[in-house]
Amino acid sequence: MSSNVKKILIVGVIALVLFFLISKPTQSADAVHHALGWLKDGAEAIVTFFKSLFS
Repeated sequence: MSSNVKKILIVGVIALVLFFLISKPTQSADAVHHALGWLKDGAEAIVTFFKSLFS
């Protein structure tokens, strides 16, 4: 992928994120909250796996 295409995609994604943050801040916050919850659950699952592996 060329450098120009990457730049255009990055600018487009940033513009889209800013649009949603400005036009729908509550829904954007909920989406971030859910995404962080998934990451937290995944990290806890990995920690549980390794604890049970070495117990």
